[in-house]
Amino acid sequence: MIKAIIFDCFGVLVQDAWLPFLENHFASSPVKLDAAIASNKRVDSGLITYDDFIAEVAALAGISTPQAHQEIEDNPADQSLFEYIRTQLKPRYKLGILSNAGDNWLSELFTPEQLALFDAMALSCEIGAVKPDPLAYQTIARRLDVDIADCLFVDDQPRYCQGARDAGMPAIDYTSLDDLKTKLALSEQNYQHTSPAANQS
Repeated sequence: MIKAIIFDCFGVLVQDAWLPFLENHFASSPVKLDAAIASNKRVDSGLITYDDFIAEVAALAGISTPQAHQEIEDNPADQSLFEYIRTQLKPRYKLGILSNAGDNWLSELFTPEQLALFDAMALSCEIGAVKPDPLAYQTIARRLDVDIADCLFVDDQPRYCQGARDAGMPAIDYTSLDDLKTKLALSEQNYQHTSPAANQS
């Protein structure tokens, strides 16, 4: 059965400003685009500091570091999703956050009340594993003290959802709150239909 739901951050809990940044500045330059993506992977892995990352991509984009900060950090939280998490999911499941991140910015993105909804968190820069590395999914499941097969992962990037499935964790590709509600209901039905209790009279 589903005992825990684990959320990605950027593109799910908050708006993801990084992808529009890449599109706006590097769509016409594949070489610079690859360099920016490589820099992002290094910061997510904890190999460079967040400030170094901002400086690198600002230089690649030909803009100032303050402007790069402003554009990349424009990540408002999805208030409707948080209300759903607070009222519908928190009473029924353990909740976690699993994100590729170059620094611990959670206290800047979320209010203390929003952070208090989650029972465990795992950031790539802290655990040394970047999605879709199986260790990332294993770590958050262990911190939630829930078997990986009883966790459900929610991410807007299909490759990270597939990484979860490859690690033994069911996943939902996130596109909208309404879609999440529909897919979660289907997932719950599937668990009920396949559980041993469902086959007992």
